[in-house]
Amino acid sequence: MSVSRVSTALAVALLAVALSSPALAQDASDPTADRLSLGAGIATVPSYEGSDTNVIIPEVVIRGQVSGIAFFSRGPQLFVDVLPEKASDGGWDIGVGPVAGFRLDRVSRIRDTQVRALGKLDPAIELGGWVGLSKTGVITSAYDVLSARVSIVKDVNGAHGSTIVTPAIEYGTPLSRYNFIGIGMSADYVGKGFGRYYSNIDAAGSASSGLPVYTGASGSGWKSARATAAFSQALTGDLTKGLSLLVVGGYARMFGKYADSPVVSVAGDKDQWIGAVGLTYSF
Repeated sequence: MSVSRVSTALAVALLAVALSSPALAQDASDPTADRLSLGAGIATVPSYEGSDTNVIIPEVVIRGQVSGIAFFSRGPQLFVDVLPEKASDGGWDIGVGPVAGFRLDRVSRIRDTQVRALGKLDPAIELGGWVGLSKTGVITSAYDVLSARVSIVKDVNGAHGSTIVTPAIEYGTPLSRYNFIGIGMSADYVGKGFGRYYSNIDAAGSASSGLPVYTGASGSGWKSARATAAFSQALTGDLTKGLSLLVVGGYARMFGKYADSPVVSVAGDKDQWIGAVGLTYSF
């Protein structure tokens, strides 16, 4: 797995929105059935969160359900839903369970010379939980899905050592049995340690990088928000089984004191653009 692949969570989130497409019709017809969808592709993403330089990286995502226990990836995180869905729920589904993930932002392959001079950062291992609610059959048909969730994770590896709260909302609808569109929005609220670790610059860092000293990101707050859109087209079979092509695009914006950090405002850009193409296969 390439280290640069997870320098930002946005790239995998793009493919994750698209990966939900093959499962939608299958979920609606029999939400209790076992299933598995795998996705792989290439994406263009910022070299670190807040960078103004994009890199091309590979991506892999997963979604499935076994014996009523669902799992899915969002960014470099894996979610497990420990509440089995029931066919009698009328399209409503409450999800709750653990989350495990990691953050390798600025651990390696930093393209900007000034940010690279600040030194490599340690990886973060983020563990926590999530709760969400989804409804099948909302607007366009009996097969569209609207979902909302909130996750809370904390770094347990001593990197930023902070808590991150991420609300998210996603909507997807099949246009037919062979194509699908989906959109998603999410945001990150981070604790005090996050800004100190990724955004602040001390005197030694300033001297080595030429970036100004910055201590303005020591508090908690809303760090960023992102929006993604995806289109999927079945190549074999249909959206419930077989191979599909997907195309995804997205935009993210960093906020306030995190965007004001010289890592972003001088060496990077608060506006972040992402794109991806890939294939999914549903069993």
